[in-house]
Amino acid sequence: MKSEDYSESLVVHFRRAEVLRQQALDLLAIDLNERQLFDLELLLNRGFYPLTGFMDQAVYESVVQRMCLSDGSVWPLPICLDVTEETARRLVPGQAVALNDQEGFLLALLTVSDIWTPDRREEARRVFGTDDPAVHPGVRQLLEGTNPCYVGGTVEGVSLPIHYDFLQLRLTPSETVRRFTMSGWRRVLGFHTEHYLHCAHREMVFDAARRVGAAVFLQPVVGLDHPGDVDFYTHIRCYQVFTSKFPPNMIMLGLSPFASRRAGPREALLQAIMRRNFGCTHFMVAEDHADPFARSNGEPTRLFYEKGAAQELVAQYAARTGIEMVPQQDYCFDEESGRYYPVQEAPSEAARVITSTELQQRMTGGETIPPWFVWPDMVTELQRAFPPRSKQGFTIFLTGLSGSGKSTIAKVLLVKFMELRERPVTLLDGDIVRKNLSSELSYSREHRNLNVTRIGFVASEITKNGGIAICAPIAPYEESRQANRALISRYGGYVEVHVSTPLEVCEQRDRKGLYAKARAGKIQGVTGITDPYIPPSQPELCIDTSTITPLEAAQEIILHLQQQGYLA
Repeated sequence: MKSEDYSESLVVHFRRAEVLRQQALDLLAIDLNERQLFDLELLLNRGFYPLTGFMDQAVYESVVQRMCLSDGSVWPLPICLDVTEETARRLVPGQAVALNDQEGFLLALLTVSDIWTPDRREEARRVFGTDDPAVHPGVRQLLEGTNPCYVGGTVEGVSLPIHYDFLQLRLTPSETVRRFTMSGWRRVLGFHTEHYLHCAHREMVFDAARRVGAAVFLQPVVGLDHPGDVDFYTHIRCYQVFTSKFPPNMIMLGLSPFASRRAGPREALLQAIMRRNFGCTHFMVAEDHADPFARSNGEPTRLFYEKGAAQELVAQYAARTGIEMVPQQDYCFDEESGRYYPVQEAPSEAARVITSTELQQRMTGGETIPPWFVWPDMVTELQRAFPPRSKQGFTIFLTGLSGSGKSTIAKVLLVKFMELRERPVTLLDGDIVRKNLSSELSYSREHRNLNVTRIGFVASEITKNGGIAICAPIAPYEESRQANRALISRYGGYVEVHVSTPLEVCEQRDRKGLYAKARAGKIQGVTGITDPYIPPSQPELCIDTSTITPLEAAQEIILHLQQQGYLA
């Protein structure tokens, strides 16, 4: 690439920064969420070159409809700052706005050029290929997880977002280009990954680099996971082990912030442009690159985008983007010859396809990991993030109508787990949480979901730290239950138990008198009478306490935990 393609960052000189900080004291401030912070960091460090700010309406529409900027430069995905309607009403073109991190620390000033309400469904159809949030998680994030108004304008950076971890790996494009030059690298193969890498990946990357005569820039994505996740730090440590398995001066490791949209071919093209900006001449693209249902280097159950579409799009625009596409090939291990081969060249049907998913399953199952699968020093790192299930924390989430028996079962489980003395145990009963954690909330659907996700957050912290969380709220809605499952499952076990005791039985018990008052019209917001209860779609267990005792119900749950390996 030409040297002018690698402009310095948009962070201003420290003298100018002092002026901007003083100016920001009198400005409207927007505290950015984590996704927006990632976009801002790539704007400021020029990973998103040639963008100089968040897109205005004309550029946004050009990108959505034609995959190019106003000057014709290829750009496949919109990079916009989404704000609430209330914030949008306070903005006018030409206005300066302070952009802060989540702690209120000033990062940049935005000079507003446009404020508009986009047609996000049309954006979804163009970018993702569908506007149905039920079939594409990227569409769900766009339609349900972003604000309705967009703001465009140029930015002046006061500071890059602050990081405290792996600082030596958080390289800006200007830093990577300088290091490539100092190392004598004229051809560099960029490799984007989000998964654990192992021995077969080393052969895959090594062979691809040898084919194109390039060194390797391994740039794993620092995604939207919580910065305190053990899994995140283990990922990076494993990448450091991985790079140590290559010859000297052949590979470099760097971290990149990136909020993935899971937009398939379009996202693969954006990642290629980013790697060009970081100094790469080639970019490795998988058949299912950035697909929302992509494998972890194994066969997916389904793909949203046509297999190979990402490779075709990146190759199609190679002349205009200035970076060549290198197809990623899956490798397998042939136990007879003791060698690794591309899957299509395997000498025997006995050749093993090695997957990151299988690796994780072996770790959590406490199985032996053969050295041809993963290096012993990487296994040591992995054991920190994936202890055997018998050493992991877990959450039991009981959901059902008031009077169904949730709290009684939860108390029996508390005693049983306390008797085992294997892990610390915490009971998060619905009424107790309402009183101590959510006393200000009403019984609207929004507040019910908020109460349940608060319980889920506390349970996730308990699970993350190896404890047992027993939750017993009514939790009438599927969306908050699914949010808890997604959060807690990242850290350990999650067992959802639908206590499906019929409403008439719950009314007969009615210890609190809620049902009687609701039937008499004296109170509202009683689940099962005036408010709905949506049964779980796929609970691990379904228990009806009208047919079994609380002790028997608790025993069913304990047996399930033993079968899954969480209890000895």
